[in-house]
Amino acid sequence: MFSFLNRIFKKKERKLPAEDPMKKFLIVGLGNIGPKYTNTRHNIGFKVLDAFAKAKEATFETEKLGDIVKTKIKGKTVVLLKPSTYMNLSGKAVRYWLQQEKIPLENLLVITDDLNLEFGTIRVKTKGSDGGHNGLKDIQAQLNTTKYNRFRFGISDQFSKGRQVDYVLGEWTPDEDAALPERLEKSCEVITSFIGAGIGNTMNAYNGK
Repeated sequence: MFSFLNRIFKKKERKLPAEDPMKKFLIVGLGNIGPKYTNTRHNIGFKVLDAFAKAKEATFETEKLGDIVKTKIKGKTVVLLKPSTYMNLSGKAVRYWLQQEKIPLENLLVITDDLNLEFGTIRVKTKGSDGGHNGLKDIQAQLNTTKYNRFRFGISDQFSKGRQVDYVLGEWTPDEDAALPERLEKSCEVITSFIGAGIGNTMNAYNGK
């Protein structure tokens, strides 16, 4: 009798199989926390993730080193991260959540602004330099590699000499603001494609769009 009960309890105690790490993704939007940065060009990463979470009817919660949403897309677990470390220390949050969720580096996508692209232009890459971007610079330092997927969102370079910081920390023009909803929708498509179709297909389908 007791041996029979022991067998039942042992069955109940068996752990569920671990989730396949290749089915987990970390999507990071770069930006600065605080209301004064909300609608600035440098915060486009946050803005894209806000749009994606809204489409999934999901709400960010504040956790260690950032605001987090966990959702599912076609059976895959997707972790959205908005680091709370400020832009220059973004890598600390990225490294922590990759390790915390046991997500492979190839399933990381970092969304950032890019001065070298016209407003709203999309460019997805598998590697590259930081291009002088402090957020990417810290991620590279923390991960010790330049080989991670990034999604660059063009903010153009319409600033006079010596005004770059003011420009990236400035708010969108009325024309840009009006065009953003369509660009955000397209950006959400990019994320969905990355998760479902992979980085190569996503680059072919969306780069330059």
